[in-house]
Amino acid sequence: MATLAEKQEIVKNLVDELKDADAIYLTNFKGMSVAELNDLRGEFRKNNIPYKVYNNTLFRRALTEVGKFEGIVDHTVNETAYSIIKGDAATPAKVLKKYLKDKKKPEFKAAAIEEDVYTQEQLDVLAAMKTKEEVIGDIIGLLLSPISNVVGGLQSQGSNIAGAVKTIAEKED
Repeated sequence: MATLAEKQEIVKNLVDELKDADAIYLTNFKGMSVAELNDLRGEFRKNNIPYKVYNNTLFRRALTEVGKFEGIVDHTVNETAYSIIKGDAATPAKVLKKYLKDKKKPEFKAAAIEEDVYTQEQLDVLAAMKTKEEVIGDIIGLLLSPISNVVGGLQSQGSNIAGAVKTIAEKED
């Protein structure tokens, strides 16, 4: 059992992590073997996503202290593993959905993204969200698209004009 000082240090570290977090994902790992849990951790790790188990009481204490993600407090019960996300909030849902398709465990409990809470029924919605990189790619594509159209149009118009001028010049001879 952790001493009071150790518990206070855990809460302090959690508070520091939660202050900078953009999202939190919670899963119920009940019924998973150690090997399955390690396998899931490995899948998250491949995507640079932390996946840790904390004492629920200490985690709730940290949430209360931060005053952020309060809507998720009710889900911090039973066997809960946590992913505290900085940045891209969509990737954990994609990883989890893919893993659940094959393994059927763990149970997705909830996610908090900023002040919005997503429950078990909304995992598909979260997994369908685009990552930051995908959104940036779409924006760049949209910005480049009109330029490509203009350049393409000018090139085709230029060749048509040059062809027309050449035809007219040939007729005058």
